Parts: sequence; structure tokens; C-alpha cells
Amino acid sequence: MTIRVYTLPGCVQCTATHRNLLSQGIQHETIDLTENPEVAAELKALGYRSAPIVVTENGHWSGFRPDLLATITA
Repeated sequence: MTIRVYTLPGCVQCTATHRNLLSQGIQHETIDLTENPEVAAELKALGYRSAPIVVTENGHWSGFRPDLLATITA
């Protein structure tokens, strides 16, 4: 399963999401939106206004969502 986490530097919710996934043993790709402005623009056009933005094969959301992170299996 491919999991992408779009982040911003200094984002507390991004760090919490990253740590939650690591504690579950779930591998994921982290993409810094400040280094990828074109991706940031696409996500903003989709209505996302805050980080992190988590994208899985089954859905996507923004913010630190332990309830949704718990549904991801390694």
C-alpha cells in the first residue's frame, strides 16, 4: 500500500502523523510542500488548507487523525 504524507516544516500535526505511522510500523513517503510548490497548488485547488495531508489507496484527509490512521494496516 502506498501512503503519502504531505507536510510543512514546523508542523506539529505533521510530526504527530509521522510518529503515529512509525509506531504502527507503517512505511510512508513524506513530501515537503515547500519543496514541491506545484503539488501544493494542486492540493490547494482540491480544497486542502492545512497540513498534513494524508493520501492512501482508500482515501485522503488533512490534519492529525489518529482515528483514520488506525484504519491503515502495514
